[in-house]
Amino acid sequence: MKKFACAVGRFVKKEAVLCVAVLIAIISVFFVPPSAAYIDYIDWDTLALLFSLMAVMKGFQGAGLFSFLAEKLLKKADTTKKLMLVLVFLPFFLSMLVTNDVSLITFVPFGITVLKASGQERLVVPLVILQTLAANLGSMLTPMGNPQNLYLYNSSDIGFGGLVLTMLPYTIASAVMLFVVIMCFKSVPVEHLAEKSQLGRPFRLVWPAVGFAICILCLSDVLPALIIAAVIFVFLLFADRKALAKVDYSLLVTFIALFIFIGNMGNIESFRNFINSVISGNETLVAVLASQVISNVPAALLLSGFSENWRALIIGCNIGGLGTLIASMASLISYKAIAKDYPERRPKYLLAFTIFNIAFLAVLIGLFFIIEWIM
Repeated sequence: MKKFACAVGRFVKKEAVLCVAVLIAIISVFFVPPSAAYIDYIDWDTLALLFSLMAVMKGFQGAGLFSFLAEKLLKKADTTKKLMLVLVFLPFFLSMLVTNDVSLITFVPFGITVLKASGQERLVVPLVILQTLAANLGSMLTPMGNPQNLYLYNSSDIGFGGLVLTMLPYTIASAVMLFVVIMCFKSVPVEHLAEKSQLGRPFRLVWPAVGFAICILCLSDVLPALIIAAVIFVFLLFADRKALAKVDYSLLVTFIALFIFIGNMGNIESFRNFINSVISGNETLVAVLASQVISNVPAALLLSGFSENWRALIIGCNIGGLGTLIASMASLISYKAIAKDYPERRPKYLLAFTIFNIAFLAVLIGLFFIIEWIM
């Protein structure tokens, strides 16, 4: 019994967001009894596309593509500034294609390894903070960059180009801020780092590339997401079970639980009236504030049921990923890496993380008001 309790405790600690989502979904059932309407709460196309993208990215990871590319870029990094630029802007640009959490899972451990090998562990806290900012900020630009963008894109008629143009000013401003911060660090020479990563067999690279191309067609409504997800699942069941096993199924279950909770809360008149009273005309700021408490993915799911101002919600839920540690769940990936390798640096990391995030968030909110004033 004690072992079972310990196992449950470890699971709850590891999957805190999933457990909270399931708990609040269960509580909401007491207010709105289960019915066939529950099925309609769930955005199955978003879930199917999210599964497909995660599976494809696990395929690329398994083939060693991201580490291989990173090492090639680092060949010319002979100073700490160049090292930081490569290690920060890799997740910034790749998160536009492979999602912010995949970028951090790949490049935070890689970055720590590089700093250890080059004798520059003094930079580990600022590097991981900047990598986290980079992944959360770069992912703003595209529908597949993060889960909330994928959901809001599928729920709206904003279109691929519309979403990109909406977030482009914020993405450019973010890149400039990251560059300026890195330039403020003292630059010292570093030794050439030996290459260790090797690409997998051609097949391990080809199928994720084909899968990614198919996912893009799904985003363009050329192919049905549910059928493509089924095809990818069956294919991986026989061709690459490791990639299939590594998909973040807890995120998919979290989405389902949140869909049920939000669907039920939307049927409670007092709650619906409260949200309607605060969100109208304030979608972006409400999304930013809600993200600080419940994170930006649940905020997107919740607020989209009360407003169709998709542009404002997309901006708010994206820049709202800055701020607190839980504003974007992807940020916890970086924190766990620091807590594991450098537990004594956790207080310093949390303080610096919060300061950097608030500063970046303040600039982007200011940019939002300037753009709104001009428009």
